[in-house]
Amino acid sequence: MSINTSTKTSPAIRAAAAATFVVFGINGLVFASWAARIPAVTETLHVTSGQMGTLLLCTAVGSLLALPTAGLVVGRIGTANTVRASGLLVALAGAGLALSLSGESIAGTAVCLFFFGIGIGLWDVAQNIEGADVEHRLRRTVMPQFHAAFSGGAFVGALIGAGLSNIGVGLPVHLLVIAGVVALVTLLTPRFFLPHVAAAAPSDGGPKESKGPSAWRDSRTLLIGVVVLGATLTEGAGNDWIAKASVDGLHTSESTGALMFALFVLAMTAMRFFGGRVIDAYGRVVVLRASMAAAAAGLCLFVLAGNVWLAAVGAALWGVGAALAFPMGMSAAADDPQHAAARVSVVSTLGYISFLAGPPLLGYLGDITGIHLALLAILAPIVLALVLAGAAKPLRSK
Repeated sequence: MSINTSTKTSPAIRAAAAATFVVFGINGLVFASWAARIPAVTETLHVTSGQMGTLLLCTAVGSLLALPTAGLVVGRIGTANTVRASGLLVALAGAGLALSLSGESIAGTAVCLFFFGIGIGLWDVAQNIEGADVEHRLRRTVMPQFHAAFSGGAFVGALIGAGLSNIGVGLPVHLLVIAGVVALVTLLTPRFFLPHVAAAAPSDGGPKESKGPSAWRDSRTLLIGVVVLGATLTEGAGNDWIAKASVDGLHTSESTGALMFALFVLAMTAMRFFGGRVIDAYGRVVVLRASMAAAAAGLCLFVLAGNVWLAAVGAALWGVGAALAFPMGMSAAADDPQHAAARVSVVSTLGYISFLAGPPLLGYLGDITGIHLALLAILAPIVLALVLAGAAKPLRSK
């Protein structure tokens, strides 16, 4: 763990930063541990790709139902207890998946994936709110490093999944072990989170939650959400389609397509680890605009390049551009700590809608134009995010 913390920072804040980093990493680990073994699920349940897509939709529906209410949950019980509750739900859902797969039950798998999605959605919002709070206390940008932890955890999870599959360890056993790890880490790690301060009652004489407009009617929050929507579509499209587009558009082998995807992820993860200093030096809006410009340039180079080497440069530049926008959006949504939970929930919901729905829509477009050219459709939300980047300007301290 490499979050840069000053020696002048209090031990409690340093501990909270480390705990948040771990929670982000475990979130990525559990997500990729499942995703890496989806082929094993299709084989176990004897389902087609289309039927597997329907099962995966259960996870998406669960997350999208949980995300709009996550701010209320965090506001009521705090980030630590939300991570504990959501982690337990994910662990129980994982154990249920193991049993359902052992019994080859499609219905049981669908129900467990629905609750898995709810747990992941709540967990995601809570960890981002905690990360934003830690960032405020440290007085420097560290949110990209937390998201780098997620990417790193996902990379490790994918390697574990591939390794266990290679040596013949069954998916039910894998899921049960992951469920145990998730339950243990999410129960113990949040004890180091920053204390939750509930809104005071009027009689307390202390600060209380504003009764103003809903976060869904706050114009700045919605504009930030649109920026994040464009950013998550950029990232999601790269994750889902860059390997396939390399094979179809550049006529490369599947292994070369996989390497192109790995380059995209590596560039994105590296930028998240080191991007905080860039944001602190040049400001959130400037870096956000530069990120979207880099993503657009990288995407165009990847799609229009006539050879693999230029396409590889484009893939790396695309990954660099996609890296920082989402964590910056989370930071911007949490600028006002009093409303952070509700606003992060709104921005996360808009981002997840794009992340989950965008790549399939690109797939449908790809049936008409070919997935390689279909990726150019992402330019529209990228340009929109670039134009609206000013909405992420930090709020002035009151």
